[in-house]
Amino acid sequence: MRMACLLFVIFALPSASAWAVDIDGHIKPDEWKGARHITDFRQTQPLSGKPGSLHTEAWILATPEGLAVAFRCEQPADVPRTRQRVQRDFEDQVDRVNLMVDFDGDGRTGYDFVVSSTGGINDAVVTNENNFNKDWDGNWQHAVSEDAAGWSVEILIPWYIAPMHTARDGKRTLGVYLDRVVGTTGERVAWPAASFTRPRFLSEFSRVEVPQYSQSLLAITPYVSGLYDNVRGRSHLQEGADLLWKPNGQFQLTAALNPDFGQVESDDLVVNFGATETYVADKRPFFTENQGIFDFSLLDDNSQLVYTRRVGGPSDDGHGAADINAAIKLNGSVGTTSYGVMAADEDGEAGRFFGAARVTHDFGDQSLGMLLTRVDRPWLDREATVLGVDHHWRPTPQWTIATNVIASDILQYGTHTRDSGATLVANYEMGGGWRQQWLGMHFGDQLQVNDFGYLSRNNFNYGHWEVRKRFTDLPADSAYSSHDLQFRIDALDNDHGLRLRRQLRIGDLSNLRNGATDQVQFNFNSAGWDDLLTRGHGALFLPPSVDLAYERISPRHGDWAFKLDAEVVSGGLSGNRQIGYNVKLLPTYFISDAFSVYAGPYYEHVPDWLVWQHDNLIGRFNEHSLELDAGFDWNIDSRQELRLKLQAIGLDARTRGGYRVGGNGRAVATDDPVDDFSVRNLGLQIRYRYELAPLSYLYVVYGRGGYAQDDFAHSTTDVFNNSFALRDDEQLLVKVSYRFDI
Repeated sequence: MRMACLLFVIFALPSASAWAVDIDGHIKPDEWKGARHITDFRQTQPLSGKPGSLHTEAWILATPEGLAVAFRCEQPADVPRTRQRVQRDFEDQVDRVNLMVDFDGDGRTGYDFVVSSTGGINDAVVTNENNFNKDWDGNWQHAVSEDAAGWSVEILIPWYIAPMHTARDGKRTLGVYLDRVVGTTGERVAWPAASFTRPRFLSEFSRVEVPQYSQSLLAITPYVSGLYDNVRGRSHLQEGADLLWKPNGQFQLTAALNPDFGQVESDDLVVNFGATETYVADKRPFFTENQGIFDFSLLDDNSQLVYTRRVGGPSDDGHGAADINAAIKLNGSVGTTSYGVMAADEDGEAGRFFGAARVTHDFGDQSLGMLLTRVDRPWLDREATVLGVDHHWRPTPQWTIATNVIASDILQYGTHTRDSGATLVANYEMGGGWRQQWLGMHFGDQLQVNDFGYLSRNNFNYGHWEVRKRFTDLPADSAYSSHDLQFRIDALDNDHGLRLRRQLRIGDLSNLRNGATDQVQFNFNSAGWDDLLTRGHGALFLPPSVDLAYERISPRHGDWAFKLDAEVVSGGLSGNRQIGYNVKLLPTYFISDAFSVYAGPYYEHVPDWLVWQHDNLIGRFNEHSLELDAGFDWNIDSRQELRLKLQAIGLDARTRGGYRVGGNGRAVATDDPVDDFSVRNLGLQIRYRYELAPLSYLYVVYGRGGYAQDDFAHSTTDVFNNSFALRDDEQLLVKVSYRFDI
């Protein structure tokens, strides 16, 4: 019996090794025997569909350890290679490959895995056809090698990386997309020839049938962090843990106990005197893991029903950020129905409870989903319930239609407030580079989703018609490889019939043959009413205005890269009689492939800036602001990085008088006092990160910042210079987290 077992093991070893792929960046034929071989890569940037200028091939192989993919990228000596080292989740224009996988093959959720020629990685979740969210970080394998003729990449994606539907008859159908980008030219070649610049992208992935494999995972990530506050002279020690359990592809659970949601990622500084809230992305691991199921976009910029920055955000009692006791999230699938449940509970008398439940079902060329959220806010005696239903339909290869309907029920102080909203967007690919889009939206004036979601405003009806034309057959001696022209007309009213805006938009997005991009956009806005400025104390009539914006992004050539933004804009009470402008130049100098320094100014002048004071009193100001964006990135080696990020803002606003909104909505000059003012803002972070193991890190972070608003004006440069003296916060944070895979 023992001899029979030994013989079985001996004979089984070659078979087992045939399934194994050694992820070392070297594509060995015996390892990839039986893999699907892909050679038909087509240009998608420019979107011509022609064969690529450089030969690219790939292999796809399903193994028990995961989905294995290899790329071979030929790149002769006359095509320079980008040697730049990049941080995780990089956006730099470098030589790279993309593997995108829709594990259910239904076009709802995809995962993007990017590897640069120098071994840097980026990963993201793709939802709503072409919406990329790179806040998610996954645990997957990759390796790169190069030689005189080109470079090679091997990737292994574990089967537990994402939730997936039950396989049928021992087979699983994946949606797969592969592409390769040449850093020095910006050329992108892909298989299939799909493009995220089109309305339909995720659902255009090629279907690949693979054997059914399943992996389980139990990962526990305890952490400990110590914070010393140098301004208040006190320290704080905190510990907790994250739990990730994936017994199979059909069920996954994530939990956080006493989570530390302190900032090791710094947000950009924003000075916002407007009536709408600034949207901020979320990098906290608990809220990025398996979050795609909860994506319920309202199809209006960043609007959504689950905005996770609400959890642990400013407390309802006004005493800083709320502490979170625990949070749990589970998702899975039954057949072609996917579901997700999430809950989070905050500490203290003002602590809130957040809950969300999501279900979606795939019908082939259609999918239907529902999301229910509930927030309990005892400090405000408020309970907020929001229900949304969304539908995606691909009736023909040319048409893509998405709709959703939402309703809110707010119970506060014993009174219910209810309202609803809806969105419809239809995209039509006409062929020959032509495409059209129709968009209609309605949000009632009592619709409230911002207890858990994000909507910049309610109380509006909006519609637009847009036509685009893509040009790719440009002369060989042209500096440009493609142009994408846009023409749009839109109408925006509030839900009471008040005309807020009519707009004509003309734009062009162009790709240059040296890898740079140009974008220009002109908006002509008709006269209309601003019903948000006075926060409910009357709508103000404003004359027509224009906005002309230009952006140039140039990747690294030699030791330099740069980004230029410039805008000429009118507005305020003077309309087109006075023109303001802003310009930002951000050059980056590469001291080496691993170390880069950037520093650039932003200057803004708004001659007719309207700022709400109180009730229906508006201040009219001549505004100047100066901002510095500077820092460095040092990728010490594949596991260590040191980063400095500095932002400083100085804003000077000199009054041009006070105005009240008259009974007819026109501005009426008043003698009410309106004072000059200035704003200073500073944010500085120095962060060292060491990767102890996959998704296990040591952070050492020093941060300093402050905000001050003074009721008098200085010169803009004086205000800017004084911002460096701000010291509302000065902290040193040390955090260690280590993931144990069981």
